[in-house]
Amino acid sequence: MRYTEARLTQAAMDMLEDLKLDTVDFVPNYDETRQEPLVLPAKFPNLLVNGASGIAVGMATNLAPHNVAEVCDALLLMIDDPECGFKDILEKLPGPDFPTGGIICGRKGIIDAYVTGRGHLRVRAKVHVETNKRGRESIIVTEIPYMVVKTNIVSKIADCVKDGVIEEISDIRDESDRKGLRIVVELKKDVDSNVVLNKLYRYTSLQTTFAVNNVALVNNRPETLNIRQLLKLYISHRLNVIRRRTRFLLRKCLNRAHILEGLILAVSDIDEIIALIKASPDAPTAKERLMTKPLRLIEVQTLRTLLPASFVDQRSQSDQFLTGPQADAILTMQLQRLTGLEIEKLAKEYAELTEKIADYEALLANRDLQLDVIREDLYEIKEKYKSPRRTEIIQDEADTFEIEDLIAEEETLVMITHGGYIKRTPLDTYRKQGRGGKGVIGSETKVGDFLEHLFVASTHDFLLVFTTRGVCYWLKVYNIPEMSRQSRGRNIVNLLNLPPNEKVMSIINVREFDDDHYLMTATKNGIVKKTVLSAYGNPRSNGLIALKMDDDDMLIGAAITDGDDEIILGTREGMAIRFHESDVRPMGRVSRGVRGIKLREGDEVVDMAVVEPEASLLTVCERGYGKRTPLEDYRLQNRGGIGLINIKTTERNGKVVALKAVHDGDELMMITANGMIVRTGLEEVRTIGRNTSGVRLISLKDGDKLVAVARLVVEDEDESEMATTENV
Repeated sequence: MRYTEARLTQAAMDMLEDLKLDTVDFVPNYDETRQEPLVLPAKFPNLLVNGASGIAVGMATNLAPHNVAEVCDALLLMIDDPECGFKDILEKLPGPDFPTGGIICGRKGIIDAYVTGRGHLRVRAKVHVETNKRGRESIIVTEIPYMVVKTNIVSKIADCVKDGVIEEISDIRDESDRKGLRIVVELKKDVDSNVVLNKLYRYTSLQTTFAVNNVALVNNRPETLNIRQLLKLYISHRLNVIRRRTRFLLRKCLNRAHILEGLILAVSDIDEIIALIKASPDAPTAKERLMTKPLRLIEVQTLRTLLPASFVDQRSQSDQFLTGPQADAILTMQLQRLTGLEIEKLAKEYAELTEKIADYEALLANRDLQLDVIREDLYEIKEKYKSPRRTEIIQDEADTFEIEDLIAEEETLVMITHGGYIKRTPLDTYRKQGRGGKGVIGSETKVGDFLEHLFVASTHDFLLVFTTRGVCYWLKVYNIPEMSRQSRGRNIVNLLNLPPNEKVMSIINVREFDDDHYLMTATKNGIVKKTVLSAYGNPRSNGLIALKMDDDDMLIGAAITDGDDEIILGTREGMAIRFHESDVRPMGRVSRGVRGIKLREGDEVVDMAVVEPEASLLTVCERGYGKRTPLEDYRLQNRGGIGLINIKTTERNGKVVALKAVHDGDELMMITANGMIVRTGLEEVRTIGRNTSGVRLISLKDGDKLVAVARLVVEDEDESEMATTENV
């Protein structure tokens, strides 16, 4: 055969990876001289990324190409949440991404294609208008629709000018070079460029329609597939590839381990084996005698220290008989394999094989582990081939409006009280009233309640609301009732679909769900978890599980980190541990997490703090005692340890109830079990060493105790400072 060589890209090699490991079926080629694969292992999701186009008898297919990073994100979403809806997928995979760029006008065609497998996309060239020194405008084309030939565009525009269809054009030039595509359409004087552009869209291929027709063979039958089916079928294919690859490798390891067992039996009593072989007249006789001779593993110290104990005990206590392959391996074994070093190599190889066999068997028995392998492959593909999206998707006048399109995006002040009352107020309200003295923000609250959170947010931002059971709820800022400065607000439970047994634990303002920030959570039992913030970018009205917890566990804290922060966990019995967040690897949203601190019996984590520059650590105990300690007194440790003594939990102090990173000038509100609330400034809390008892912060009546501590939000002297307080 001729022309059988080709230089493959790395992506093509990823398509072929594991092809020789019995991962796919092979069939004879067209002339039955060779075998060829029915499908490829396809570690790289080629069908979705590069698309496909073809015509057969009575049917055709036309799959659009997509951005590789977005496809990987959609597949990861489908793995984490197999029941995710089309809206969730659209958040990760907003639409096709053509290699030639251009603009997709409107989302209706994309939604039709994703939901039904068929749809029509209106694709336009990307253009802009330039004005020369003489004041004349030119339309510059820099990107053209997919599958459109540039020379055809130029010739069609020229024909339109020649035929009088478009009279406003004075010249057309193709200025494309190695730097990129550039078509210049010069206009006559005093011509409206928008009118000309609309004519170009109508009469030339600067605007085309891409007809999506997602037809593919599923079990040798053509089917029209929606986007969920395409994603699920790829995951199913990869699961099958991973299982077949694992079975192949397992068989290979089992066969090799079987041979090694025979070799190890032979070399442990090599003198008798050699004598048997020497006494045999020929090789077949020697093989037969080897297979009928009972053998036992004679104790060799080297073998005992290297081989699994179960192997040594079984082979040394009962007679073993060699199989045919084992006997052949012994007869073909080189004399150099009898040296002590070679014997040690055999034992080490067998021990390694037993570990691999156990891993392969565990992988075959656990679908979740197989999905983890797919996750790792997708993260690798995404990191290796990710590139910025080329095709822009814009709203169109024919599209239906999203609610955000009907609400002006503006900055607003969000206020949340300790009792869970929430409201938003326009920033103009505070600017018009001028600067006020120091004190609580003017907001009417119930007796015993106070303002705990204040931050500036866009009306299009999200609030992430976490409950003690680890469920995350979303709240759009524009859904928060806008009220006057003096009004109390509305209870947040009335804005969320909270079950009766759910209690709000933490509220975080998120402007953008990006991949550069993380959500760090901690539970009562000392479990911490770090998840990329973008994993929470798919809002659900009924919430979703932010982390898996044991029945006796509960969420005690959540915070956003930048990947380089340090975390402090404080326990009820006065222990604390400080570790870098890099010790906690990023995990999936539904993962359980890892141990942050090793708790002694009866102890539990009460609070989590993110280390802040120039901050100190405030610790408060239930009997009204507490202290501030410099953060440098807490050395950096590896997560999972017992930690250091933070404060002495004596009978005088009681147990720890709160741990906060605080700054000079902060104020605290302390709440007791009997409903008493005390406000105090941090300047009254002495800064002392780590392993101390602290000082009295509040005098309590007999039988009363502290149950909660919160930072008090106050209106600063500087209005601009007030507007950015606690903005996450």
